[in-house]
Amino acid sequence: MNQGLAWSRRAATVLTMTAMTAFVAMQPARAQSQQTTSGGCNGMLRVPSENGNYANVKRYIQTPTGYLLVLRMGDNVLERLAVFAACEKIPSASLSAIGFAHVTFGFWDAGKQQFNPKTYRDVEMASVVGSLAWKEGKPSIHIHGVAGDSKFDTYGGHILAMEVGTGSLEVTVSVHGQRLDRAIDPRIGANVLQLSQE
Repeated sequence: MNQGLAWSRRAATVLTMTAMTAFVAMQPARAQSQQTTSGGCNGMLRVPSENGNYANVKRYIQTPTGYLLVLRMGDNVLERLAVFAACEKIPSASLSAIGFAHVTFGFWDAGKQQFNPKTYRDVEMASVVGSLAWKEGKPSIHIHGVAGDSKFDTYGGHILAMEVGTGSLEVTVSVHGQRLDRAIDPRIGANVLQLSQE
């Protein structure tokens, strides 16, 4: 199958799920159902067969403030982060990253209650920031980013889907001690990080 067509189909699947709620972390169904990695965590995030070149390459280490992940070409970023969070039982965290990617940004249309998506391929992520929390017992990733192309044009917004491009993606995970959840704020109809029970 043509690689561009395969990417478009994967992005279309993610975008279809995106339209259901506001600011919901996009997790492919495969990642949502997978609560632990094969053979335990041990710094390895087992990857699907389509990324066989890096199936046994270590993906992360623990640091004094959390973790450092190095995701490899072909890795689905949101899926890998969800598997990592479930495997290591991360209560909540702040995320930052840099690297190469194929990324789909979305701009939230509050009137239509859906994202307007746009995909960019072979870009360098100059900055990715976000948070990791939980929703309905599953990891919920909310990330925004800025990407630059070979002409030094930049694009940014809410990240709906991202696959590591020709290179790697370095992700710093700063873990918080308290478990945080996301829930729909009825005033705005959007998925919002909850800091306390209200």
